[in-house]
Amino acid sequence: MDAVNTLKGISAQYNRMATGSYKNVSRDNGFDVVLQSAKDMLQETSDLQNKAEEQEIKFALGLSNNTHDLQIAQQKATIALQYTVAVRDRVMDAYKELMNISV
Repeated sequence: MDAVNTLKGISAQYNRMATGSYKNVSRDNGFDVVLQSAKDMLQETSDLQNKAEEQEIKFALGLSNNTHDLQIAQQKATIALQYTVAVRDRVMDAYKELMNISV
């Protein structure tokens, strides 16, 4: 998980989701905190996707000729999306496992 901590430009929400640093959360509001964190992560992913699209449009219209900023925005959006999908897959696996538990 050290690689996640070294990413620049990705918020702390991703780091908390990856490292499981929700250990200090009380039992009463634990799910609320994790759910809010997931919503924040989705919002940040959407924002990064929008910024990348904005850079693409600027470059296509000739308003910007800086390919470096374009590639950085695209890479941030790609990494955020890949990470979000990985978290979603893990949550779905956990849900399926919980549903298979017989009481």
